[in-house]
Amino acid sequence: MRLFVAVVPPLEAVEDLTEFAEPRWEYPDDNIRWALDEHWHITLAFLGDVPDWKTDELQEGLERAAKRQKPFEVRITGSGAFPGVPDARVLYAGVEDPSDSLRHLSMTTRTAANRAGVTVEGRKFTPHLTLARLRRPVDVTSWVRVFDIYEGPVWTAGSLCLIESRLGEGPGRSAAYTTVGEWDFLG
Repeated sequence: MRLFVAVVPPLEAVEDLTEFAEPRWEYPDDNIRWALDEHWHITLAFLGDVPDWKTDELQEGLERAAKRQKPFEVRITGSGAFPGVPDARVLYAGVEDPSDSLRHLSMTTRTAANRAGVTVEGRKFTPHLTLARLRRPVDVTSWVRVFDIYEGPVWTAGSLCLIESRLGEGPGRSAAYTTVGEWDFLG
């Protein structure tokens, strides 16, 4: 299974960002593939392909990490791009996390994955929500300026999700996501 660990924003936060983003989706640009709002999440650890026999131990470790975590407040605000604004492949909305809980949770979920024998892929953790992927690198200064003014509602992150991603099986041949485990923050 192709898996990642994430915090998923509540419907109210998704609806607020959708209301702001939706008029921008109409802008004609063949280079931009907007992410479906029902797929929006904050990735804590991308695990890639994980053999089925490792998932039980992985889920037990993620459950332990969630039980130690207290619920915390976050807000989707601002924007940026990976690898950078002048040569972007990904346009994202930023995440305000005053308690720095997402960074801590990213470390604990990566540790749980490593203990289960699962290699965590990716670079340094940057809390974000992917808005769009670009087919070729391009300067997205104008898009970053547009989304940089967005300030969503504050919401409480209350759970950790393990999500399976199946490439090319969703609407318009995007990825299809299925939550295979969810654990409440009980700390």
